[in-house]
Amino acid sequence: MSLFTHAALNWLCIILQERFGLCFNLQPNQQGLILTLSEHEQGSIFFPRLENRFHQCRSALPFTEWNATAERWESVCGDSLPAPGVASLPKPLIERRADQAIVHYDILGLTYWMLSRLEEVGRTDLDNHQRFPATSSHAYQHGYLERPIVDEWLHILGQVIRQIWPQLPLKKHQFSIKVSHDVDTPSRYGFRSVKGIVRSMAGDVLKRRDIKSALVAPWIRLNNRHRLHPLDTFNTFDWIMEQSERNGLVSAFYFICGRTDPAKDADYEPEHPAIGELMQRIHARGHEIGLHPSYKTFQQPEAIAAEADRLRSIMMKESIKQSILGGRMHYLRWEHPTTLKGWEQAGMTYDSSLSYADLPGFRSGTCYEYPAFNPETQEQYKLRIRPLIAMECTVMAERYMGLGTGEAAYAKFQQLKESCRAVNGCFTLLWHNSQFESKEEMVLYQRLLA
Repeated sequence: MSLFTHAALNWLCIILQERFGLCFNLQPNQQGLILTLSEHEQGSIFFPRLENRFHQCRSALPFTEWNATAERWESVCGDSLPAPGVASLPKPLIERRADQAIVHYDILGLTYWMLSRLEEVGRTDLDNHQRFPATSSHAYQHGYLERPIVDEWLHILGQVIRQIWPQLPLKKHQFSIKVSHDVDTPSRYGFRSVKGIVRSMAGDVLKRRDIKSALVAPWIRLNNRHRLHPLDTFNTFDWIMEQSERNGLVSAFYFICGRTDPAKDADYEPEHPAIGELMQRIHARGHEIGLHPSYKTFQQPEAIAAEADRLRSIMMKESIKQSILGGRMHYLRWEHPTTLKGWEQAGMTYDSSLSYADLPGFRSGTCYEYPAFNPETQEQYKLRIRPLIAMECTVMAERYMGLGTGEAAYAKFQQLKESCRAVNGCFTLLWHNSQFESKEEMVLYQRLLA
């Protein structure tokens, strides 16, 4: 008897259709699941070994690996594939009988468990920002966080599909890069209070030994009424857009439109004339504007919807029209599936929050965008999930990996980028506009876009 609901099977069929470009049917029977095409196409793929563990909200799953190369299958990220959910696998893993293939690993269960983020539902082992940390995940504990294992296993499934239906062409995907920028602080000084300016100037002199910045701070603050000041070190927006345009990319800038925690949220109001002018400039150059819901909204779906409406109102006032509206949660705060409901309720096109703050990698096991699914209610949403692979401070900052801005950081980013390339997926990178204060940071960013 199938462990999947009818809704989950339909969702998996859509994921497979998006990946391979074919319309599949998934039929349960007493032994497992049968994957077929239309009634006019002969052949099937049978999954007799469905794992109950892939339908449980926990990380304590067994683990093994499968040597695909040894069994004459192409593995794109190494000879062996991580195989969560089981302690051992039979040999051969994939059998061929007439016009049917039998796959003795629950690839569809793995896909469901990873993409639905069922592992994260109801978790209490959270960090100081109430986030589910990478270190609590099965992927980290078993060493595959930096591998797109869903994409790797679907690549194996694609080879099986080609054997069963050799006459049908499969959809081809191309590697791509998407860059986005959370606008936490569009100006270093422009929106600060008098007390905040004085504190910043003291920090410039005493901590950073940057007397020049301290001297220009009051001038920037006074001349920020209609446009961000060009001397402001956080005003890197034109430079960011220039780098994207040189590489044929579109930058997405996500703005905070609420203040649920004054200590953690932005010091600007999105209706400010200088922010309106910035949005107009971004739009005029063909880049994207999106939402960065404020700190406490991750547990308040109605607050996410209200802030999305506020952004839409501002964009309407500025005569900015976009066919899509996406974004990312502030501090990557995510309570599953509460936060997901908020994005759906807000009518957003996509969310790109699903990465860990403490470590980079493939939180959902994929670098492909996919339709959102609520594992609690078994509902497929209109919302799309756009996995985030790396945030700059996760790799560079001392409080996380601490790799700095040199070759060690470049190597880590590049490793993740090449893993995305291996599966013809999308390397999605978050880099804050305020994180370009040194030449080393700027050079590192330029190298990653090349």
